[in-house]
Amino acid sequence: MIKNQKYIFLYALVLTVIVFNIGIFMGYMLETSRINKINSLYLNTEIELLDQIIQKEASGVLSPSCKILIEENIKFGDSIYAEAQIIEEYENANQMSAEIEFQHKRFDLLRTLFLTNSIKIKQGCNSSYHNIVYLYQYNDPDTAQSSKQRFFSNALRELKEKYGSEIMLIPIAGDNDIPSVNLLRDNYNITQLPSVLIDEKVVLTEIGSLEELENYLN
Repeated sequence: MIKNQKYIFLYALVLTVIVFNIGIFMGYMLETSRINKINSLYLNTEIELLDQIIQKEASGVLSPSCKILIEENIKFGDSIYAEAQIIEEYENANQMSAEIEFQHKRFDLLRTLFLTNSIKIKQGCNSSYHNIVYLYQYNDPDTAQSSKQRFFSNALRELKEKYGSEIMLIPIAGDNDIPSVNLLRDNYNITQLPSVLIDEKVVLTEIGSLEELENYLN
């Protein structure tokens, strides 16, 4: 009887170890898959943005029309919005790893570069689209901060869905100590997170409703 109990105990122990290791392996594979997908998104975004910048910078030689520049900018802005939602889903699905945090910084750099390019195209081509930058706290927001940022995010998502390509919605983490992002914050005197920068003119640290946001687009 005692011998059988030992076998049962050993069997349960071995089974537990196997299941535990399988769980770790599956978690690792899932994490690797998410990182690979984020890497792929980043590389595609980088190529598209570099192509867009080359088009603008080569305007004196290749002479792309403002119509083409604006169309490509709008297309890229919509792409950034879609990718931001995908990345947010990946980040919310698991604990943050150093690799995912690193990739997030790379996307913040690309989005900041896109913003500066979008401002130049808007000014140079006298376009009517709106640049809306959402700067938020990425690292360890407390409960109140997280709740406020969810409200901001939902309000801006509704605004984007309502106005579509009329809006370049650019989410950027404001607390990753990236020099170019810090320069952006200093330039527009953005001291609080979350904040919304509208058309390089208005900085909002509180949002009452969707209608309030719409007032700044008119």
